Formats: sequence, C-alpha cells, structure tokens
Amino acid sequence: MNAPILSVRDLGKRFGAMTAARDITLSVPAQQTVGVIGSNGAGKTTFINMITGHLRPTNGTIHFEQRDITGLPSRRITGMGISRSFQVAQIFPSLTVFENMCAAAAVCRAPKNLLGHLYTPLRSKESVAEAETLLELFEIARYRDTLAANLPQGIRKLLDIGMAVAGSPRLLLLDEPTSGISIEEKFGLMQVVMSALRNRKITVLFVEHDMEIVERFAERVLAFYDGTVIADGTPSETLGDERIQTLISGPRLKGAAGAARHV
Repeated sequence: MNAPILSVRDLGKRFGAMTAARDITLSVPAQQTVGVIGSNGAGKTTFINMITGHLRPTNGTIHFEQRDITGLPSRRITGMGISRSFQVAQIFPSLTVFENMCAAAAVCRAPKNLLGHLYTPLRSKESVAEAETLLELFEIARYRDTLAANLPQGIRKLLDIGMAVAGSPRLLLLDEPTSGISIEEKFGLMQVVMSALRNRKITVLFVEHDMEIVERFAERVLAFYDGTVIADGTPSETLGDERIQTLISGPRLKGAAGAARHV
C-alpha cells in the first residue's frame, strides 16, 4: 500500500450546540480513489470543507503529505497541492472554454500575493500549453471556442474539474460530480474524469449520491452518518453492509452490478 497522502485524526466540527462532524480518524494512500456517501446532513461536506480549509475544525488534526494543515486558509491549502470542485460548476460564463482553462492555469502559476494575481498574464506560454493539454485530457477540445454559458451541463462539469486540475494538485476533492447529469451521460463523464485523474496520478475523494457510480468508480467507500464514518471498506463491503443499506443506500438489486440510488 502507498504511503498516506492524507491523514485525519479525531476530527470534529461544532456550530454552537450542533455537532456537524465528530471522531473522524482515517488515512488515504496516494493515488487511491475514494467514494464518500451519506444522506444529507451526514457530515460529508463538512469533512470536505475542513480538509480544503473552508471550515476550521473545532478539534482534531489534518495532515497532508506529513504536513499539518489543520485550520490553514483555503488559498494556502490549494497552493500546497489540494484542489476541489463544487456541486455547481465554478466557471466564467462570459469566457470561452479555452479562456477559462487559461485563467485557471494562470492563477495557479501566479505569485501567491494580490499583485501577483493582478499582473499575471492569462495567456503566457506555460498557461496556454497547460490549457491545451487539459482540453485534450478531458476531451473537451472541440468546445475550445464556445462560451462557457452555452455549454451542455456535462461539458460544464468537465471544464470545472479540468480547471481544478490546472494547478497539478496531488489531492482532488469532487463534490457530486454527476449531479444534474442525465443517466445516459453520467458513466461516460465519470470515465473521462477518472481516466484524466489517473493520467495525472491524482488522489481522489468524491462525494456522490449515485450508488452505481460509487460502486463502479471507487476503490474504497467511506459511509458517513450522524457526522462520523460508520463504514470504511471496498465498494462491495460497504455497499453490501445491511446497516448502510438501511441508513443510506437502500437495498441492492440482486444480479446487478449495483443499482443507482439517490438519497
């Protein structure tokens, strides 16, 4: 097994009297693909937000590549090699696909200060080269000159995730990558995404409500309930657990590779 790229211990988050996350202890080896499941309010997003610096933990520690990143601001964590995408694509609608990708590549290469971001050219030789590579890697080069506002939902998702990869992160967190995608498109989209991330040797944690997607694309599944992890194993182990089926996923269809479930 590869050395852990991410380790959390006794991680928790409270908002006043409400406990959003508690007693989370786990490690993730480099280049593993981990699915994160759980009903709404189970603690999944809180967990992701603490790792990426969007929330400061109330207690516990987070280590990335043996460095303590607990409570660091999100911009600094991104610069260290952790990136994320959101459920709603974070793109610039008035720019073309190519311009969006160039902007993402330029920001990642800019000096880590305000003036550096203001004066970094969007179309440097390096940014253009990275943008062209990512357009091919995520199979959206044919949309190169299309305004992002006019893209189909699936292509918007691919652009958003491609932009998150522009800084060459070692760890990527995806928040419901197939949300809003049709049944006909979701498997093709995830195949493109996972192939691209394997190509870049990126460790992946993806939050997903579709159990068929989780079963097909995750090597490991973390099940969240009531703010903590109640199951951690292979897709077969976690999704086959009767308690997980009762609390989160619903029963699996016999004779199938896994039925799509939306919680």
